[in-house]
Amino acid sequence: MSIDYSEEVACLSGFLSVEEAEGLLEWLSAHPQGRLDLSACSHLHAACLQVMMAARPTLITWPTDPSLAIWLRNTLSSKSSTP
Repeated sequence: MSIDYSEEVACLSGFLSVEEAEGLLEWLSAHPQGRLDLSACSHLHAACLQVMMAARPTLITWPTDPSLAIWLRNTLSSKSSTP
């Protein structure tokens, strides 16, 4: 699995496939104040992106991959904790 869940933060890492989308949605539904750490994320399936777009979680870190970070910032920028 490419997501490590705790009570407050979900750390997304590596390649997130379509299989992770349902678990992410369940965690975000159960933890509406939960935050996402995307620093180690290198790719995510569109289904995971759709979950994030719908849930609008707070993002505490962007991916270190510059291309992915720019793409996600443009898509998810309205509720992030960092510029």
